Amino acid sequence: MMLHIDGSEHRWFGDERYYELTVVLDDATSEIYYAQLVEAESTRTVVTALREVAETRGLFCSLYSDRAGHFFATPKHGERVDASRSAQVGRALQELGLKMIGAYSPQVRGRSERNFGTWQGRLPQELRLRGIKDLAHANEFLRDEYVSEFNNRSTVHAAQNGSAFVRTRRKDLDWIFSLQHERTVNNDNTLTLENRVFQLDKTRWRNTLAGQMVTVHEHLDGRMSIRYGPHLIAQYAADQLPPQAPKRRGIPRLPTGRAA
Repeated sequence: MMLHIDGSEHRWFGDERYYELTVVLDDATSEIYYAQLVEAESTRTVVTALREVAETRGLFCSLYSDRAGHFFATPKHGERVDASRSAQVGRALQELGLKMIGAYSPQVRGRSERNFGTWQGRLPQELRLRGIKDLAHANEFLRDEYVSEFNNRSTVHAAQNGSAFVRTRRKDLDWIFSLQHERTVNNDNTLTLENRVFQLDKTRWRNTLAGQMVTVHEHLDGRMSIRYGPHLIAQYAADQLPPQAPKRRGIPRLPTGRAA
């Protein structure tokens, strides 16, 4: 089975605020498996959506999406994706044996626009009638009521009964659905990510990892872990991360033709 993921930016609360609605649906039946409002679509919000589908429903065969950077590596805007390089979402699905398919057809884009046209016509009215004006309550309403009602009205019945999802017995979804970054350890046994400096401790099997490649995992709940091959060498709770150093500002450039 193939799932389709897409997002729609809209003023869902009927005021000046724009939010992104992320939807995962069955490409054949249009059944919605996930729908949540977020500040803006990002790698983290997409990975969160796919992990929930994998955990609550099971594994699927392939995922159809646009060619945004968190799905595919595209050397130049508008060109075909580079199949030899994996972005974060593609890497996660590849680890699960699932296929990523990038959208090139304008017909697919038109289908998404029609689907979101229905959402944009109905969801703001439902939120207004219930007096819902914030993301937390809106997403609770989507989970508890609206998605099932939407499916009852809009889902096309499959030709055969039963589910095509395959329940996963894997215990490593927390690792697979993390954002992963490779870093080379510095001579002082530190590494840097997002302006944070992580000081690595000595291990019982190696005094220093200087010059070695490690993988930093950003977990969806805010934790961070660092692994060297199969070895877990550091782990940080969300409230125990090293502080971020302020970004350096470039030296102001003098106007052309004027001396300092």
